[in-house]
Amino acid sequence: MSVRIDIAGLRPERVVVVPSPLAELGMALHALSEPGHHPGLRGWATGVTARLDSHLADRMCEADFLWRTTFSDLFMPFAGVPGRSTLPGATLAEDLDLLDKLSDEQFVDAALEFTCALPYSTGGASALADTEVRRRALDLAAARGPQQLRFSERLLADPPRIRGWLRQFARDCDEAFFAEAWSRLRHQLAADARHKTDLLHRKGLAEALAAVSPAVSLDESAARITVDKLGDGRSATADGGLLLVPTSLGWPHLMVLHRHGWQPVLHYPVASPELVSPPSVEQLTLRMTALSHPVRMRICRHLARSAYTTSELAQAHGMTAPEISRHLGVLKKAGLITTRRRGRYVLHQLDVTVVARLGSDFLEGILR
Repeated sequence: MSVRIDIAGLRPERVVVVPSPLAELGMALHALSEPGHHPGLRGWATGVTARLDSHLADRMCEADFLWRTTFSDLFMPFAGVPGRSTLPGATLAEDLDLLDKLSDEQFVDAALEFTCALPYSTGGASALADTEVRRRALDLAAARGPQQLRFSERLLADPPRIRGWLRQFARDCDEAFFAEAWSRLRHQLAADARHKTDLLHRKGLAEALAAVSPAVSLDESAARITVDKLGDGRSATADGGLLLVPTSLGWPHLMVLHRHGWQPVLHYPVASPELVSPPSVEQLTLRMTALSHPVRMRICRHLARSAYTTSELAQAHGMTAPEISRHLGVLKKAGLITTRRRGRYVLHQLDVTVVARLGSDFLEGILR
């Protein structure tokens, strides 16, 4: 499985390496909501969380599915601006201004990505325009919980209001913690962007992509970039460009924005914190045996990002609930997942801290 980007006709000058303050804020929010994904940032996350204003902390929980379960494309609005050639802003304020250049349909569809109700790599009807798509999006939001449902209802009823909410929330986060972090991180990101740009000019796209990640490869004869991920997707630069956006807070996530009609973006980490050693040999053997099945690896990819019910996993994987239950039983016996009840739903989630102790290669693979 992989994400493929068709770059036929892409001119060298249309490949740009550039940091994005808003994209880095999105990764900061993700690290704060899922510290288990980022062992090297636990100290920073603990410090930020401890001094957060309670009102801002509540708002951070209000829409955390935009950066916890998925990394919403709303944090890279430059990719959706018509013309497919817009670059990120130099400041957070400039990046936020680009949100206003997205249509209401683009904004709503990107915000509703967490419901998986809308096609991503291919075109389709918008939830604003199609009653059936809207109903399905709300049904799936309801399955994720009342908070997601309330947010989705407000989003569909009044997109400009939610757009304003997001802008103000980003400004408040900037004042509370992000401006300080960005003042440190932007120099590292700028240096990495200069290094990758130099590789592009001196050695070409293949060398630059290899420096981005070993998981990214270029087939020059087919004019195609392939990103090795536990997921399928397609995109094309077409008449636009290709953006490489570095992140200091994002390891181990290597993400590809391949939304239909948007400019493709590779969002890649520039540093890899060390992980702790594996547990006992007996535990390691049990856990690696449990993870040896490809279906269970794909299930782990889902459960690493959010808690899911058995029925949701069955639908996502095209399997029956009993089949999924058997795989979940193996993972639970190995101590790799946790289970909790919410009303009449039983939710399963990957214990990322346990998986991290298995080694960075596997963790990078399922979170890539």
